[in-house]
Amino acid sequence: MTGVTLKKVKKSYGNVEVLHGIDLDINPGEFVVFVGPSGCGKSTLLRMIAGLEEISGGDIAIDGQVVNQIPPSKRGIAMVFQTYALYPHMSVYDNMAFGMRIAKESKEEIDRRVRAAADMLQITPYLDRLPKALSGGQRQRVAIGRAICRDPKVFLFDEPLSNLDAALRVATRIEIAKLNDQMPDTTMIYVTHDQVEAMTLADRIVVLSGGYIEQVGAPLELYERPANLFVARFIGSPAMNILPVKITRTGETTEVELRDGKRIEVPIATPAEDEGKAASFGVRPEDVRTAGEGETFLFEGEISIIEALGEVTLIYIEGSLVDDEPLIVKLPGIHRGKPGDPLRFVADPDKLHLFDEKGRSYLYR
Repeated sequence: MTGVTLKKVKKSYGNVEVLHGIDLDINPGEFVVFVGPSGCGKSTLLRMIAGLEEISGGDIAIDGQVVNQIPPSKRGIAMVFQTYALYPHMSVYDNMAFGMRIAKESKEEIDRRVRAAADMLQITPYLDRLPKALSGGQRQRVAIGRAICRDPKVFLFDEPLSNLDAALRVATRIEIAKLNDQMPDTTMIYVTHDQVEAMTLADRIVVLSGGYIEQVGAPLELYERPANLFVARFIGSPAMNILPVKITRTGETTEVELRDGKRIEVPIATPAEDEGKAASFGVRPEDVRTAGEGETFLFEGEISIIEALGEVTLIYIEGSLVDDEPLIVKLPGIHRGKPGDPLRFVADPDKLHLFDEKGRSYLYR
């Protein structure tokens, strides 16, 4: 089993630094997902691990060996790209066998590995076909199979599902999850902008922004305990509702005041010196429900837009609690309201979040 360690890893293009001293330990056999918005540096970081990009500073170690000066072919890695990168004139079998033939493996070993990988990915019936005779999902499985045949220490996936349609993305994501179960000793690093892929595949998620790591943790840890406002907004769909507030009482529980003057008690501890300071109050759309008759409500407003999705209904609420952004409520099932209807909402106190004036969660202070 092989781990990957990054120490103070930097990347610059001329005078522009795009990765700012990344420190990260990836455990042997772990499935780690890099997520973040476009331009955050996640694909660049993956390519540096692969050896396809030179590092500008720091060290990358694979299985305890610093690989800064080791070429990609000698690092014991296999990479699956966003594009399938299959040879169009070769059969599926030959595409999967190509790397091993270059490495001068025996015909028997090549055949064993190709057929084992094809069986694992359920593409054995397609071994004699050309890539043009396959669907997008089948082509991506061939690309994954080609990587498996190399018997790598570390798998690298660079947004492998982004070119597939929605149905194929789900099916191929399931195949990758099965692959992870079938190869528990292989370390996998996966880059995506799709948080559904991250939440469903990862042992741990690394959230990147602007070339920095914002938070590292298990998927539900990031969802339930975001370290800062960026992670709170990035993880979860729709994004967490964030309301500007003022802290009016500190202690083991905290009282905050919304813009409309309403005061809410939040079961999160804050230090005495933060009384009177600006803060940000957060609640996820799915943690809000409509208030019952006579029930103390969290906030109220008029319906602006309703998006009925069948299994859930998204309700956008107009009001003055936030700047230029509606509040979003995600209710299970079908809600038969209409624009202009007034509604009041409540939330479980344990589902509330509070961030200081610098955007840091009070849970981590």
